[in-house]
Amino acid sequence: MAQEKLVRVGFIGCGGMARHHLTTMLERTDTQVVAMCEPSQAAYEAAGNLFKLKGIKVPPNQPDWKQFIRDYAKKLDAVFVVTPHAYHFDQAKACMEAGLDVLLEKPMVMNAHEATALIETRNHTGKLLVVAFQGSLSPQVRTAADMLRSGKLGSILNISAMAWQNWADLTSNTWRQQPELSGGGFLFDTGAHMLNTVSDLAGENFSEVAAWMENDGHPVDIRAVVMGRLVSGGLVTLNACGSAIPSCHSDIRVFCSKGILRTGIWGEQLELQRPGAKRLTKVKSVQSIHVWEQFLNVRSGVTANPSPPEVGLRMARLWDAIKASAALNGKPVSYS
Repeated sequence: MAQEKLVRVGFIGCGGMARHHLTTMLERTDTQVVAMCEPSQAAYEAAGNLFKLKGIKVPPNQPDWKQFIRDYAKKLDAVFVVTPHAYHFDQAKACMEAGLDVLLEKPMVMNAHEATALIETRNHTGKLLVVAFQGSLSPQVRTAADMLRSGKLGSILNISAMAWQNWADLTSNTWRQQPELSGGGFLFDTGAHMLNTVSDLAGENFSEVAAWMENDGHPVDIRAVVMGRLVSGGLVTLNACGSAIPSCHSDIRVFCSKGILRTGIWGEQLELQRPGAKRLTKVKSVQSIHVWEQFLNVRSGVTANPSPPEVGLRMARLWDAIKASAALNGKPVSYS
């Protein structure tokens, strides 16, 4: 049996989401967390406790991310970037230019300009960039996208998506409600999963978008409604409520000329209803695996990249149009 290759990874960001991923990654024998970059001592210590619980030596911390890359680029194979949204572009770009593969937390970047530039960096460095969107990484969404692309369900007529959560209360007094760091509110945070999964399932750009966003007294959007038209003519509605009662859930339905698909923004399930059937029935797919294992599989050539920056670009274009329309109080914005 061939010996598994050890992948040396560094973390930029040690907040709650990073610690969520670390919990699973520290169980693996093919992964070594070499170093971390976290300006908050409290967050670094919280991450360090996970290593101590496993009897693993706590990696060193370099709080400055630029110095972190200079110090550790030659000692790493990859970097997991888990920082506030505004930092994603600069950090991912610098890591790839330093010769490192990158797993990048969602949303990929703040706008389409950054998305295009990040793709160009990926192309000229030849490094791997995987965006950690659970939807695109989900076997259910990949199966749904394959079914839609195959033509077996006919053309896409309408897509209806919604996401809801008591997000406004949960994120109060955090960076997620600071526009300069987050780039948006509920629709660009939890709702970013909806924007990405719908963009992935559609497999094409929007031609026209109309959007309304309400801050409800907060610094960022809390509620939003978006209507759009795909280039092919399909119609899309997106409904985001970040001030729901304590809950977090979603629903996406794709209405096609030869069937109806139902999934969620994280790919929680996949159901299909064909002509003549009275109800949706579950579609069998492979079991979901952790984001890091997906990254390792792509890196080793076992699977194609299920969440490449091209999907991130499609979502970024949609987000740019949503912001432009909302600023015009819902006036439709055309783009390609």
